Amino acid sequence: MSQKRIAIFGSTGSIGTQALEVIAANPNLFSAEILTAQTNEELLITQALQFNPNIVVIGDEKKYNKVKSALEKTHIKVFAGEIALEEVAAMDCYDLMLAAIVGYAGLKPTLQALEIGKPIALANKETLVVAGDIVMQKAIEKRAAVIPVDSEHSAIFQCLVGETRNKIEQVILTASGGPFRGKKPNFLVNVKRDHALQHPNWTMGAKITIDSATLMNKGLEMIEAKWLFNLKPDQIKVVVHPQSIIHSMVQFEDGSIKSQMGLPDMKLPIQYALAFPQRIPNDLPRYNFKSVSTLTFEEPDLKTFRNLALAIEALNKGGNMPSILNAANEIAVYAFLRNRIGFLDMTEVVEQTMSKVAFIESPTLDEYFESDGEARSFAASLIQM
Repeated sequence: MSQKRIAIFGSTGSIGTQALEVIAANPNLFSAEILTAQTNEELLITQALQFNPNIVVIGDEKKYNKVKSALEKTHIKVFAGEIALEEVAAMDCYDLMLAAIVGYAGLKPTLQALEIGKPIALANKETLVVAGDIVMQKAIEKRAAVIPVDSEHSAIFQCLVGETRNKIEQVILTASGGPFRGKKPNFLVNVKRDHALQHPNWTMGAKITIDSATLMNKGLEMIEAKWLFNLKPDQIKVVVHPQSIIHSMVQFEDGSIKSQMGLPDMKLPIQYALAFPQRIPNDLPRYNFKSVSTLTFEEPDLKTFRNLALAIEALNKGGNMPSILNAANEIAVYAFLRNRIGFLDMTEVVEQTMSKVAFIESPTLDEYFESDGEARSFAASLIQM
């Protein structure tokens, strides 16, 4: 396996930092060619000095001078701004993009990378939630692989290797249930930010951790799975699996079920995506069958965790509804993390936005962007931001 040049879009987030750990552990196999961050210039500078990439991009243009000055004695090229992210993504100087920018902001750079035929290790599920039809059509047109990094979709992807000609009956996404599994609305109404950020099994960024607590994350994953694996909505199921050992399953038309198992550590699906189609050794902890005596499964509580029900509604309706759902959710989570609204209020913001923003059955890319902006504006109007 020759050395792959990796472009990490979102290098200072949870996925980005763990990807750099994988690269550091395998310097003969991977190099960091491009690193980008939105606002965390201090960590971006530290990463750049350690990994010596060709290019860094700081999204916040006000921080350009600080990054440029810190790296002036190196050969590293420094750019800033949203347009620079897209322009750098379109450069033919890397072998694979790790799309790890959080939220809707990751869509445009990913489309630019696909336009020049670059394979994508996709950690940004919102890219497919917002415009999955356009993104996957571009990948097909340019013959560019999209390799999922989310543990659930990585599990499905791994289960499907060698099964190209076999019909999928359903995929089963597993959910830990988050920190509030089994709780009812009278408990959730008093949940605060710090409590919601304490996930029982996974170490993740703030936004995805809140989405996990509300089960919105699982709904977004259902929409992502539709596009990644060309599925119908009724082929995608969710089951709560508190131990987070089975990361997802595929059931085929003969009734056989394949699952992918392992300890909950994001470095494993990250490494799999970076090295695909090869598997490479690592020193990550191994699952010990003696340590967990029982693996359990239960149905999600859609009445209490209505975000998942709203996501299923958006999945079934299609069109621009998933984009509306995602935009409203990003605004709601932002407000919750800043203690502007309560835990259950997030669901109300999403539901009201879905009912007010105009539905478009077959949107263009521009209409996806317009729906996103309209949904964000309406959601923000419901909140004292």
